[in-house]
Amino acid sequence: MRADVPALAARAASVAGSPVRDILALTARPEVISFAGGMPAAELFDSEGIAAAFGRVLAETPGTALQYSTTEGDPKLRTATAARLTARGLPTGADDLLITSGSQQALTLLATALLEPGDTVLVESPTYLAALQCFAFAGARVVPVPGDDEGLNPDALAELVRRERPKLLYTVPTFQNPTGRTLPAGRREAVTAVAERHGLWIVEDDPYGELRFAGEPVPWIAAGPRAADRTVLLGSYSKIMAPGLRLGWLRAPAALLRACVIVKQAADLHCPTVNQLAAARYLTDADLDAHLSRVRIAYRERRDALLEELPGALPEGSRWNRPEGGMFVWVSLPKGYDATERLRVAVEHDVAFVPGAPFFAADPDPATMRLSFVTHTPDEIAEGLRRLAKALH
Repeated sequence: MRADVPALAARAASVAGSPVRDILALTARPEVISFAGGMPAAELFDSEGIAAAFGRVLAETPGTALQYSTTEGDPKLRTATAARLTARGLPTGADDLLITSGSQQALTLLATALLEPGDTVLVESPTYLAALQCFAFAGARVVPVPGDDEGLNPDALAELVRRERPKLLYTVPTFQNPTGRTLPAGRREAVTAVAERHGLWIVEDDPYGELRFAGEPVPWIAAGPRAADRTVLLGSYSKIMAPGLRLGWLRAPAALLRACVIVKQAADLHCPTVNQLAAARYLTDADLDAHLSRVRIAYRERRDALLEELPGALPEGSRWNRPEGGMFVWVSLPKGYDATERLRVAVEHDVAFVPGAPFFAADPDPATMRLSFVTHTPDEIAEGLRRLAKALH
């Protein structure tokens, strides 16, 4: 008689898979026009510049590029990243940074370093779906902060902090995923005041901040002197260079940064050395800012194409926003619509989107949906919305 193998850990059995990833698998057919994935436009990658960077690294320093490296990250990449942050208004040194496998790993490292099972985490409502997964795996209790079209409400945040005694607030204040909203400067200052008054970590995730193509930049929460000792800033090269490199970074106060380094040692030792060296070489040899200027122009055209066609594609009474950057438009269908049910019909029409419900930590709104406008050309967007109109009407 053979005994059964032991069961999975409770956290592995209780945390659901990502609906976005499941949708991407369903829509892999080439005829599907997908507004679902937050995927940069592949035809806009600077593939020649990145290939040249890899070529130089492998030709000039193959032994280093193919060898183990330090957990903190390649010094040249950390230095170049620190210089970019400093130029954008946040004085940063290389030793303030940890290179991670995208900002997604940074979230996992922070959850491991900061959270005990049962700790409370506050999030925006709605919020980044994979962050909900990450906090669930850590055993955290996730509580949403009410907000409006400008983002989370600082007064509601203050009340929840007093009542729930959370350990951290997770926020994507610039071109938020999934809503595309940007938290105004005044609210950012109010969030800082709440954290300062009540003792709270702020985890500020900024994968989209350099994709602004309208309006004026808003300073990071982390850039405020009152927030310096309690704010962690996360960033990524996925949206501005290439997601396949899997390179991001974490900027944190020294003690927390060291704890995250130790967690990363246990997780994967370090990010791929060759990718780090190639990214550092690219930042030295190429002009990333000029590349981003071209990307912003294309993304603005695609956003405008989506917004122009939305009135004819959505049912009367629908609402949507006009983001100043990033990758997403947030749509609210009229009351009574269920976006998850409509998605099944949409896929039959060879078009896809992400229903909004999974992005809510509690009380999901079934009539919401996220549309990504960056992956397809304006003509493809127009055709996709014609298909979407058939599915929704």
